[in-house]
Amino acid sequence: MQSQIFINLPVTDLQKSVALYTNMGFSNNPQFSDDTAKCMAWGDNIFVMLMTHEKFKNFTQKPIANMHDSIAALYSLSVAGINKVHEIVTSALAAGATEVGELRDYGFMQQRSIADYDGYTWEIFCMDMSKFPPVV
Repeated sequence: MQSQIFINLPVTDLQKSVALYTNMGFSNNPQFSDDTAKCMAWGDNIFVMLMTHEKFKNFTQKPIANMHDSIAALYSLSVAGINKVHEIVTSALAAGATEVGELRDYGFMQQRSIADYDGYTWEIFCMDMSKFPPVV
């Protein structure tokens, strides 16, 4: 079995969150989904588990943080080019996400960031390693 990553996120409105992540290009994996959690796949090995707060509380005793007021992590998705970056961000904004900052251009990498309904920040970026500065 190949290595996989599952990111578990508590969300306040499961259906709205599923619609937003679907607009971003995720697809629902019904095998790991029910009325309290939806498994959203980004390719074959990356999954975001969107869970109601009640479901999420089954996995931890810590309080759920308000991600609108603080940040614990940045989630980043690499795509093939700048047009795909713009496409995903535009689709996410149409579904209710908010843009965080402006386009950042590092020469070898371009990046835009969005926050979902619950304040989770996603960085959508593309890289051209041929433009990466040489290591000396």
